[in-house]
Amino acid sequence: MQKIMTHLWFDTQAEEAARFYTSIFADSRIVEVVDLGKAAPDPDVSVQTVTFELAGQRYIALNAGPEFTFSEAISLYVDCADQEEVDYYWARLLEGGGVESQCGWLKDRYGLSWQIVPRRLSELMQDPDPARAKRAMEAMFTMRKIEVPVLEAAADGTAESGRADALG
Repeated sequence: MQKIMTHLWFDTQAEEAARFYTSIFADSRIVEVVDLGKAAPDPDVSVQTVTFELAGQRYIALNAGPEFTFSEAISLYVDCADQEEVDYYWARLLEGGGVESQCGWLKDRYGLSWQIVPRRLSELMQDPDPARAKRAMEAMFTMRKIEVPVLEAAADGTAESGRADALG
């Protein structure tokens, strides 16, 4: 059993969110749903907690009311092998009302922040040539969804890092 698990506070959508997340990531599943039925503090929300796994990592979602909401101070980082994975996770997590942010960050429809990051970004930012690394980082700062070809062109000095279309 995993010793430390992330606990996510939802108003009333814990089970809905868990089912949404497990539909997106491979090797994911609902592990347990704790349904208090008529003993629930809120008669409209009988499900209290949902334990679920995303890519083998366990989380607990709690229905506890609107007192607290998510902020960018906590985000889930998705390591993407390539642009295809970035595009997939970006599109799926935005479904149903998510909001794009900057530099590979987004908020899903439940307000949870995610970082969708291609491995190539880290490779470019650790390039032994500091000028290449700087150009890649500057290009990343102009983007919402991270675009690997734009990063590579910027690192190579063959494209302007401030491309306006990278923000779209």
